[in-house]
Amino acid sequence: MLPVPHPRPFGRVGAGEGSAAQCPEEPSAAATSLVSMFTGIVRERGAVVSVERTPAGIRLVVEARETAGAAAVGDSVSIDGVDLTVVDIANGQLSFDAVPETLSRTALGGLAPGDDVNIEPALRVGEPLSGHYVQGHIDGVGRVRSVEREGEGLRVWFEASRELLRYVVEKGSIAVHGVALTVAEVTDDAFAVALIPHTLAETTLGTLAVDDPVNLEVDVLAKYVERLTAR
Repeated sequence: MLPVPHPRPFGRVGAGEGSAAQCPEEPSAAATSLVSMFTGIVRERGAVVSVERTPAGIRLVVEARETAGAAAVGDSVSIDGVDLTVVDIANGQLSFDAVPETLSRTALGGLAPGDDVNIEPALRVGEPLSGHYVQGHIDGVGRVRSVEREGEGLRVWFEASRELLRYVVEKGSIAVHGVALTVAEVTDDAFAVALIPHTLAETTLGTLAVDDPVNLEVDVLAKYVERLTAR
């Protein structure tokens, strides 16, 4: 059974997150682990306003009026699949801090003003799990190997490390730049997905080109199964 997220996520610091907001009551370790949960269903396409280098990493400002209108400082929001904490909201724009650990494990460091990003607020109680269980914790950065037209959609191949690919199976789930997708094919060094027109229209995946870096998060259930069977 999947964990039920808190109605309003607590601020926290971890892989893929920036500064945490103070909460009136400090959550327990067990509660903290269940705070943020995503589905890989993109709710809005945002635009990068600025990327400012700071001693702590980068301050990322994204225009996303729909998400900003329902968000509060301390909320968790997925930006291209990376779980980040909102540190400021103003005029339809959300600000996030990304620390060096996050930048070293994701493709966020390559963002520039004007770039579009996939946005998903953390799942709230009562909302449907339309995609699959996504944590916003990036497992690795892949690269686009090829983009081929397939009917009205696209078949895209992504190169990834063997360490990551051991969790990828045909017809299994994977999140690419925060988008929940079904794996169509797998080889020793790459995997393919078939993108339908709706996905191409509602996310940034329709603009992918060869050699573009992408954030990848494998199905967390595969990692739990590996851990359990190794004992």
